[in-house]
Amino acid sequence: GVYLLIRFNMLLIDMFFYKLLLLLSGLTMFMAGISANYEFDLKKIIALSTLSQLGLMMSILSMGLPELAFFHLLTHAMFKALLFMCAGVIIHMMNDNQDIRYMGGISLYIPMTSLCMNISNLALCGIPFLAGFYSKDLILEMVSMSNLNMLIFFLYYFSTGLTMFYTIRLLMYLMINDYNLFSLYNLYDEDYVMLKSMFLLLFMSLITGSFLMWMIFNYPYMIYLSFNMKMMVIYVSLMGLFMGYLISNM
Repeated sequence: GVYLLIRFNMLLIDMFFYKLLLLLSGLTMFMAGISANYEFDLKKIIALSTLSQLGLMMSILSMGLPELAFFHLLTHAMFKALLFMCAGVIIHMMNDNQDIRYMGGISLYIPMTSLCMNISNLALCGIPFLAGFYSKDLILEMVSMSNLNMLIFFLYYFSTGLTMFYTIRLLMYLMINDYNLFSLYNLYDEDYVMLKSMFLLLFMSLITGSFLMWMIFNYPYMIYLSFNMKMMVIYVSLMGLFMGYLISNM
């Protein structure tokens, strides 16, 4: 649906439609981020994360930047596909259990899958120089430079903080906390067919952002922002990281 709107965005040039799309997609991004923080189902958390990112793509499309929306669509596809594959492996290992409260310490049992999951989650958060950073940072800088009202500005930045919030919460439940299921389940990391595909997607999650940036944008985006506005993404992400750590320890 997002790709279809990107392709046919010339047919939809209407200010009322764009304003409505911007508001709805911003609220979608915000509500999906909040819902993901209250979920304990692994697949639902990742699905709500996908919904939040789709809202981000639609909102940047409604600001008249289809190339940027397409760029985020491609980078997001890489690390989110990897995230779903890792979730599938973990659920299979846990005897089809999806509740993250029963998981914990899985990095000790399935280290390769945990590595892929951690890097794809960090790419989703927009950690510098991973795939998600190049698109999300540019999107938020374009939002900061635009003349939108404070509601849209708040929705964008708060949703970015929520992304870091539910990601750190998920990683704490999966990797740091103690294992809470029956110890007779055999957790192992030997599905080499899956691992080969996961490592390919892991490689793409590392290089896709910078590689596609050179290919898609044949002209530079000029960013005129103060230092604090430029660093606002980092500030919000650090706040989300801190809140996610606090909530997962409660």
